Amino acid sequence: MTEKHNKYQSGCPIAYGLDIFGDRWSLLVIRDMAIKGARSYGELLKGSEGISTNILAQRLKSLEESGILQKAKDPQNGRSFIYSLTQKGRDLAPVLADIAMWSAKHNKAGHAMTGFSDKVQADREGVISRIYAGELP
Repeated sequence: MTEKHNKYQSGCPIAYGLDIFGDRWSLLVIRDMAIKGARSYGELLKGSEGISTNILAQRLKSLEESGILQKAKDPQNGRSFIYSLTQKGRDLAPVLADIAMWSAKHNKAGHAMTGFSDKVQADREGVISRIYAGELP
């Protein structure tokens, strides 16, 4: 699928990235696919942050139009879809790793989830390689 028209015409690479994946929900959908292995609408809807159905549907459509993910008919249920990250989506692995490391350094909340951050800290390149390969880190 072709990428949607980018509303940022400045040529700024930060603005481009933020246009594609810069909102909270888009990055969490990418996280759930890359790190947690979510593949179906239902699995993505069950994420711990409580995304609403209309926001999830909107983000999936936008991420598909941007070439970050693709959808295909579920071979087990022809009425459902399976979502997967494209290479462009998997190329966000270093971004996810770096956000996790930054958060581990600065989030001092006692309930902070550190499992992924710990994995990145122990073997950043290995985690990134597994995401690139479509494997769970």
